[in-house]
Amino acid sequence: MRVLGIETSCDETAASVVDATGVLSDVVYTQTVHEQYLGVVPELASRAHAEKITAVVRAALDQAGVETPDAVCATSGPGLIGAVLVGLSFGKSLAAGWGVPFVGVNHLEGHLLSPLLESSQPAFPFLGLVVSGGHTTLYRADALGDYTTLATTVDDAAGEAYDKVARVLGLGYPGGPVIDRLAQDGDPKAIRFPRPKAQGLDWSFSGLKTAVRNHAHKNPDTRPEDLAASFQAAVVDVLIDRAVRGAKKTGIRTLALSGGVAANSELRARISACPELDVYLPARSRCTDNGAMIANAGRLRLVAGQRDELDVSARPGWSLDTLPIPGAP
Repeated sequence: MRVLGIETSCDETAASVVDATGVLSDVVYTQTVHEQYLGVVPELASRAHAEKITAVVRAALDQAGVETPDAVCATSGPGLIGAVLVGLSFGKSLAAGWGVPFVGVNHLEGHLLSPLLESSQPAFPFLGLVVSGGHTTLYRADALGDYTTLATTVDDAAGEAYDKVARVLGLGYPGGPVIDRLAQDGDPKAIRFPRPKAQGLDWSFSGLKTAVRNHAHKNPDTRPEDLAASFQAAVVDVLIDRAVRGAKKTGIRTLALSGGVAANSELRARISACPELDVYLPARSRCTDNGAMIANAGRLRLVAGQRDELDVSARPGWSLDTLPIPGAP
């Protein structure tokens, strides 16, 4: 089954064709219009999706050598409602025109299951750590659609904290990649930033962001490299701490890492070396928003028998805990 997946939840216009053998094509257009605003402007994102989606989908089909896929999937939430609607409406129109099945995919499920696209894959049950600009959440995944939230952030997500620290340092947007590069030449022990605690396994990154800002203002001569490295060390410490504690609580050692921050070099290296965890990583190109993860999640649901009506709506706050389990009564 060759499945076309479309992703437009934020500032990437993406499309991919996936089948049982893997990814046949993966095309991503990253919007640059937001850089001057140091963050995503929803209305501009929606307009850019509308301008680029036809070309992106056509390129994905051409690269895969596919004229008509066997099914179409598109993100229907969570995300920016206007942005989601562009891809969702386009995907439903294609499915209707071609007369093929359609599935609306949860964006977070796409991230969570993205390590299943790799040659080395986690098996259910596993823990899924989804870390991005909008989400920092630890899930227990017992089967397709059967997910339980074990921990989440009570304020800023990890990726959001990266963006805000980058703004403090005048590094532009997005902050994650540039801080990661800067940290390579810094001393992670130069500054002892707090390792924020929250209720239970939850995270809190707002206090860490504030500590970095205060230190930068009070100590303007601090090397940016040291500040970046020390901040990043604190983020990685608390991410790994909650993952290990989650593994001990559930008895599940297998951890699948995903989301934009999963591309971070220090997080990938340190969590992979953690003796308490058996870690599965997606390719870096599958960490940020992409169509392959949507096509993959949708294909798994199609194989399990799911088909959605074409009146499926955009769901900007769609939680993984509320997803249908294919085949469940």
